[in-house]
Amino acid sequence: MSATDLTLYELAGANPNLRFSPHCWKVLMALAHKGLAAERVPLRFADKDKIAFSGQSLVPVLVDRKETVSDSWRIALHLEDRFPALPSLFGDRGAIPVARFVNSWADTVLLPAVARVILIDVYNCFDADDRSYFRSSREKRFGMPLEAVVADQPGRLIDLRKALLPVRQVLTKQAFIGGEAPTYADYCVFGMFMWARGCSTIEVLEVDDPIAVWRERLLDAFGGMARSAPSVQCPGA
Repeated sequence: MSATDLTLYELAGANPNLRFSPHCWKVLMALAHKGLAAERVPLRFADKDKIAFSGQSLVPVLVDRKETVSDSWRIALHLEDRFPALPSLFGDRGAIPVARFVNSWADTVLLPAVARVILIDVYNCFDADDRSYFRSSREKRFGMPLEAVVADQPGRLIDLRKALLPVRQVLTKQAFIGGEAPTYADYCVFGMFMWARGCSTIEVLEVDDPIAVWRERLLDAFGGMARSAPSVQCPGA
């Protein structure tokens, strides 16, 4: 399938090449897993009217010819059903409930833990208009100023590494969360690390952490697609 058949709308920072949404990265990895290409369209918070056709205001949004799918989980299920002859994202249908659990855990436990470390760095990636929206929406979500969310950053980093214990225990026994090869469950967690990598210079993992080794494998997957993605350290990569 050519890139013109699929269009992916992604969150971008002030630099349109900087695409760091953890949920969009789940979809990017899923597309690569399937061997699919998509036209990638950067979207700022101020540009939400451009995805009004999807009936909601959040990315990622995938347009597959005449069909529009939003939400990374629903997009993954769509890709699995739409392209059954391509490599499975889940291994088999019976693994979908497990992947759903991992996705939920990543969104509700891991994402807030990462946010408490990098939220100011994320804020700094936006232009002035988007910064205003980001600050107001995230301060409402966390119930405190952004600066208070990331206060005691060393302590927040310790909390994040503790939250990763279930993943660490799995990866001491096998190469990927999905087993011998990565599955969508891996991408649900990996997206959070691509968020940190894209927006921040903070190293969220210790060098000898089994999760760091796993992350390196996924950075190199699909021809190093994730490793070559622009970040705050390498904005023009």
